Amino acid sequence: MAISQPNIVFYLADDQDVGDYGVYGNDLIHTPAVDALAKQGVTFTNAFTGQAICAPSRSQLYTGNYPLKNGAFLNHVPVKDSQISIAQRMSKLGYEVILAGKSHVKPESVFDWDHEWESVEGSGPRKNIPLENIESYFKSAKKPFVMFIASMYPHTPYHKVTGASAKDMKFYPHNEKNKNSQKAVDKLAGYYRNVEEDNKQLENVIRLVDKYLKKNTLLIYSSDHGVSGKYTVYDRGLKVPFIARWPGVIKAGSQSDVMIHYTDVVPTFIELAGGKAPTELDGKSFAAQLKGSTKPVHKYVYGVSTKQNTLATKVFPSRMIRSKNYKYIRNLNSIEVVEQNLGNKPYVNEFIKMGAQHHASVPYEELYDLTADPYEQNNLAASPRYQKLKLEMANDLLLWMKQQNDVLSGNPGIMPILDARYKLDKPSKYNKIPKELENTLKAEDYLYLHY
Repeated sequence: MAISQPNIVFYLADDQDVGDYGVYGNDLIHTPAVDALAKQGVTFTNAFTGQAICAPSRSQLYTGNYPLKNGAFLNHVPVKDSQISIAQRMSKLGYEVILAGKSHVKPESVFDWDHEWESVEGSGPRKNIPLENIESYFKSAKKPFVMFIASMYPHTPYHKVTGASAKDMKFYPHNEKNKNSQKAVDKLAGYYRNVEEDNKQLENVIRLVDKYLKKNTLLIYSSDHGVSGKYTVYDRGLKVPFIARWPGVIKAGSQSDVMIHYTDVVPTFIELAGGKAPTELDGKSFAAQLKGSTKPVHKYVYGVSTKQNTLATKVFPSRMIRSKNYKYIRNLNSIEVVEQNLGNKPYVNEFIKMGAQHHASVPYEELYDLTADPYEQNNLAASPRYQKLKLEMANDLLLWMKQQNDVLSGNPGIMPILDARYKLDKPSKYNKIPKELENTLKAEDYLYLHY
């Protein structure tokens, strides 16, 4: 076994916005453990996931492939059983691969961890990471290992807070209006409290790493996606915190604006372990960028969104392409284009139209200058000045969709409805539909995927 193979500990928080850390600019939120880690390592300011929802985000992190390719582009669904996970790939390089805490990925045949420990009961609204198992393993590890420590915080339910003050919290363009709602302020205060809970758990992990794994250990912190941009392709959903510490290798207190992506984690870990990542993976290694290289890893990163298989389920898919400075979004069932999405099945058409109408204010195309407009408030898609850039990015996006075997990369006018856990024609408190449309869809109306 090569002595240079590092141990790798990857701490993954759950549903926390990238802007809600001291190190990322929020001086009103209490994130001392993350901020301390940043002082000891490198902070990436352009790290992304390809989908702002739990299972798809984690599935790409563990497979090295975007959601459309690996198959988990709806929440609560498995990846294709042909996928090869990081557990299998790192095992071939002499590593043990462990998942400690929240899973949210399947099937077990793909995610066949060497050890898996579930979250444990705690005193707060969420379960805690299995700290005893983690410490025991750190003490006795005989081989190099990768351990994903997946927290359930700060995901809802939040701590209950009443009488909170808006002046104690930072607001952004997307939630500025909440300042005037005491209910919203109390909810945000509960989220802040959950963030503190997560930081305490990270603090314990750092303490154990420092106690038992002082030499040659790469420690990474991230959060799977942003909560305020959940289900969207805006940066507040897809941009993630990403901080890495590796004493003696990574420069302390450094920062990198190189674009990296969750699909890059698998090839990066393979390279660090002495292997060579397969070329068929969507991701690319950023091992050199961990060590200070400023060479770009990607020209573009991509993102997907679906409103199906969410509680308020609707037909409204979106696709995104992003460079370091610009973002182009195509909302494929916008009210502007819904008529061309209709087929010869009247009931299916009703649900397609309902999806477009539910998001009637969202245009077919969006283009943002992220340098001048980081909060994506000023849509430039109709501006004559940006038509050449828009066309270039749109063409690259369509090519990527085709390469991914996207269900929406076929002939224009095809808008499939997807077989999902939450059915379009089943009413619930989240899914209000006209009485005459209840239970109208048949099995053959759905596009069946791999599950």
